[in-house]
Amino acid sequence: MFSDSVVITVSSGKGGAGCVAFRREKFVIQGGPDGGDGGKGGDVYFKVDNNTHTLANFQGNKTLKAEKGQPGSGSNMYGKAGKKLVIVVPPGTQVVDVETGEILLDLLENGQEVLFLTGGRGGLGNVHFKSSINQKPMYAQPGEPETTRIVRLDLKLIADVGLVGFPNVGKSTLISTVSNARPEVANYEFTTLTPKLGQINIGEFDSYIMADIPGIIGGASEGKGLGLKFLRHIERTKTLLFMIDLASYHELQHQYETLKEELEKFSPLLAERNYAIALTRADAMSPDEAIEKSNAFLKLLNLEPVKKSRFGFSDEYPVYEQENFDKGFRDTSLPFFVAPISSAINLNIKPLTYALYHMVQIER
Repeated sequence: MFSDSVVITVSSGKGGAGCVAFRREKFVIQGGPDGGDGGKGGDVYFKVDNNTHTLANFQGNKTLKAEKGQPGSGSNMYGKAGKKLVIVVPPGTQVVDVETGEILLDLLENGQEVLFLTGGRGGLGNVHFKSSINQKPMYAQPGEPETTRIVRLDLKLIADVGLVGFPNVGKSTLISTVSNARPEVANYEFTTLTPKLGQINIGEFDSYIMADIPGIIGGASEGKGLGLKFLRHIERTKTLLFMIDLASYHELQHQYETLKEELEKFSPLLAERNYAIALTRADAMSPDEAIEKSNAFLKLLNLEPVKKSRFGFSDEYPVYEQENFDKGFRDTSLPFFVAPISSAINLNIKPLTYALYHMVQIER
């Protein structure tokens, strides 16, 4: 089960109490105090693990406590320290204070381990309180109390490319074609109910991560559909791929403007990301109709098709490519490229992966 937000209560360990004891041995007269100190309570750490992809493990275990320290004992014996608690989370997890909304931790790198709560110190035994005027101290310190915080864990997936588009435009089909992801693919809207990540391999040693989120509809930023809940999963992406359906009953202009508007409402920073446009399902109509619609869309954006593609896009269809992207392109009003594609007949799929990799490399 996929889970990307959960509220948990986290507590460090209480410190162990110091001991009140006196040395009692044969032939040792008035041995004096020898109560040992209590052990320190366990600390709480958060650790990032690439093998964890969801917060579902916390759904049935929302109260997490580190081990408390053991009390001291006679003969100056220290109490055992409590074991630390390590909370394992997937990369991209934010730890947020429930009361204030403050982001306490932003956990990104695999293997990263961060101290979150410190366990209480153990109390001092009565041996520490002996003096010339108090040779029989009957007092030892209690251990320090634990620290408890109520936090919300929010998972924001980490990907290089985020797919955005209306429901049923071919996002899942594309990511299943170009990567190792295997999302459910079906011919109805909102087939994708949870985000999916896929790794796209370029050659033998290079790769990048693509994120597929549920479809966005008009009003998603206000809570309609599933878009609002999952838009945060593309907040970390540097590159967006708008997927506009050539065969949809929605006009191409309406799809494009709606996506731009919803991204802007959700996050102005997200709306400023570098982006490209894939005109999907070119196989669902005749080549002439796909060419006509593609040309009309480019004209709508005041873009001219290139004569020869740098990335190997088919010459049979109109394709636009941003010429100056390599030289520090940051004009978010223009896409890096616009190209018709079809996952079903493998039209422009390889060139698409190379072009996206080029965008990712520039951002890195």
